[in-house]
Amino acid sequence: MDLNQIAASYGVSNFMLITLLIWILVWKAWALWISARAGSKGWFIALIVVNTLGILEILYIFIFSKRSGGGESEETLVVEETITEIER
Repeated sequence: MDLNQIAASYGVSNFMLITLLIWILVWKAWALWISARAGSKGWFIALIVVNTLGILEILYIFIFSKRSGGGESEETLVVEETITEIER
């Protein structure tokens, strides 16, 4: 199946199909990068498996990744507080 057939099966032009694929790739790559750096294995797997045309990825980037505190786990914060107390 070539690009023309795929686009025709969805009723869109080649340009629109390529634009949509680039849109999805950019958002998915960015969301995967953020989730990997934050150590969010569950989100990483969900973002790979679920294809929502970029919607889940955008929600993760701008909403859910902010709730996790920028990727720092509670253990990391406890260790940092302990080190700070020891240094005093």
